[in-house]
Amino acid sequence: MDSAVARERVLDAAEELFYGRGIQSVGMDDIRGTSGVSLKRLYQLFPAKEQLVEAYLERRDGRWRGRLAEFVERRPDPDERILAVFEWLEHWFGEEGFRGCAWINSYGELGATSDRVAHQVRAHKKAFGDYLGALVADAGRPADLAGPLFLLAEGAMVTAGITRSTRPAVQAREAARMLLDR
Repeated sequence: MDSAVARERVLDAAEELFYGRGIQSVGMDDIRGTSGVSLKRLYQLFPAKEQLVEAYLERRDGRWRGRLAEFVERRPDPDERILAVFEWLEHWFGEEGFRGCAWINSYGELGATSDRVAHQVRAHKKAFGDYLGALVADAGRPADLAGPLFLLAEGAMVTAGITRSTRPAVQAREAARMLLDR
């Protein structure tokens, strides 16, 4: 197995296990067992668990933001694109195995002790905030609307992760609609 294939298998296993069980409860031997990659190869690819967590979050970020943008861009109306963010969140919250926001979860586990993890989380949240800001600008709305929309989305993520319900996305979308109608 070449390094690229081994790396993807390790990252697939890390995503499944870290997101499903939490980072601190998963050891490198768990990753080895799930990925089928030898421990020696695993440590060649990721000399420290922190580097694996960083790579997992970075890869997940690209896919998460890509899925969101693909969904949102289907809406021709700029205001509907803003509301589509919350519709997408509702779909995401309803997915089997949803355990909340991977970045919020990771920050809660390691943000105080890992600069690398904190950096990945901050970069993801900034990119998401910037994306909302771009949607607000495209809709010709005041720039200061992006902050409250970001907080609505983030609050919905936290609440949905705790309650295992899609309802927070519905409530946040309605609040976003009220902000757009003001």
